[in-house]
Amino acid sequence: MPTDTPSNLPPVLRPENPPARSLADLAERFAREVRGDVSGLQLTGVTLATADLRRGEAFVAIQGVNRHGAEFAPVAAEKGAVAIVTDAAGADLAEQARLPVVVVDDPRALLGELSAWVYGTGPGDDIPLLFGTTGTNGKTSVSHLLDGILEQLGVVTGLSSTAERHIAGEVIVSRLTTPEASEFHALLALMRERGVEAVAVEVSAQALSRHRVDGIVFDVAGFTNLTHDHLDDYADMREYFEAKLPLFRPDRSRRAVISLDSTPGFEVVDRCEVPYVTVGTPAIAADPDAAAGADWTVEIVDERQSGTEFVLRAKDGRSLTTVVPVIGRHMAANAGLAIVMILEGGYSWDDIVATLDGGAIEAYLPGRTQRVSGDRGPAVYVDFGHSPDAFEKTLAAVRHVTPGKVVMLFGADGDRDATKRHDMGRTAVEGSDILIITDHHPRFENPDSIRATLIEGARRARPDAEILEFSPPERAIIEAVKLVGDGDAILWAGPGHQDYRDIRGVRAPYSARELARRALSAAGWPVPDPHWPVPYPSDSTPPSDPTRPID
Repeated sequence: MPTDTPSNLPPVLRPENPPARSLADLAERFAREVRGDVSGLQLTGVTLATADLRRGEAFVAIQGVNRHGAEFAPVAAEKGAVAIVTDAAGADLAEQARLPVVVVDDPRALLGELSAWVYGTGPGDDIPLLFGTTGTNGKTSVSHLLDGILEQLGVVTGLSSTAERHIAGEVIVSRLTTPEASEFHALLALMRERGVEAVAVEVSAQALSRHRVDGIVFDVAGFTNLTHDHLDDYADMREYFEAKLPLFRPDRSRRAVISLDSTPGFEVVDRCEVPYVTVGTPAIAADPDAAAGADWTVEIVDERQSGTEFVLRAKDGRSLTTVVPVIGRHMAANAGLAIVMILEGGYSWDDIVATLDGGAIEAYLPGRTQRVSGDRGPAVYVDFGHSPDAFEKTLAAVRHVTPGKVVMLFGADGDRDATKRHDMGRTAVEGSDILIITDHHPRFENPDSIRATLIEGARRARPDAEILEFSPPERAIIEAVKLVGDGDAILWAGPGHQDYRDIRGVRAPYSARELARRALSAAGWPVPDPHWPVPYPSDSTPPSDPTRPID
């Protein structure tokens, strides 16, 4: 929602030398009405939020859930905005700022095209190669694998994922899975300034529905899978599926790579409007025989705690063997999809083979089945998975490399899709030996009620199972470590890479990875050094308080 209060999210990034655009040209191109004098004025950017506004930019005021952004036009003026772009409903409100008002029909729907024009990042402009990945699970992993493999090929890369933004080697924490259109185009302009050649982007269904990737045509679009999730945003699975399909049309992408591991992949193929190839992983596919008929197949060779070895094979006989540095057959499937996307993006097969065949993919996947324990003692994995399908695949991966018992620890998001909670409990208890229910992001929902629903789903599936409940999660991980020893494993699903918990609208500092290490250390088990560097916003510093859980 539009706001005039400072954001506690990382800052929006801008190009260091933004192009200056004529406000009169903007009005001529986009406006249905102009109030005030726009002659002689220039703008250097656009934003939806006054908290992120910089002097010389236009403030785009949209209707929020409870208030219209135009109410904050005076704040925008005080911060140096040169104009207000809004709809007819906001035009009268915006006039109080005494700035030119450019009236358009639907400012949110126009934001992508407007931002592309302002920053020079539209389909006809000189911008990096763009890879966009959508699906329920695997989007973040594929995006980070794309980034890692491209870097191995010697490409200067950019990344926009749920976890991080990468710009030619610089790492910054993310705000949204897919940023708002104004932020995305500004980020793309900054990447171009810094010599980025290819960008991997995680594209959510919400990003497509809410115009966050408007003004962009991806060179290659990838589809991972579709499973139960996000029914807080969409009426049913059909609507959720339909929200993803626009990515596979000529106004959104030029080519596509589609996984056949989930049944919806076949419908994506039927309705894809751009040239495409398919990838299948029979070992995990809903229909193994159909997946085996894909243009490319992923064959699992070996699974171990250090990674998953697989062969990627084409129908024409081409193949390569490599290792993805995380456990799980589904991670091999993600890696296979990423490799084929890179090939479809125009990179040489010979170069890809020379880089990967017989070796390993060099990619860091933050919070994706990330092992935070040492070589001795129980294995502890922290994962971002928060859907029944993600639980099933990740638990199977952990089980495969664990000789002893598997403890599952998780909570559920508050104020999000509650229809999947019973299935989350069921899948978790079916795949583990001991289940521990705790809290995650309660937001404004009662955490006791969330836990009760998860336990109810688990009890229905396995009435005789050992199901424990601990709150808060700081205690839950300590109790979990007490239950395991050498050869056992804990899978802590949900928090993954995140460094906060959302409690009644406040982002409380929190790191599951660090909490797990502390619990292991307190129990006498050795722990490795945490992964560094920690991604912090470019204009901030790590907290100095040693009691604050950071990673």
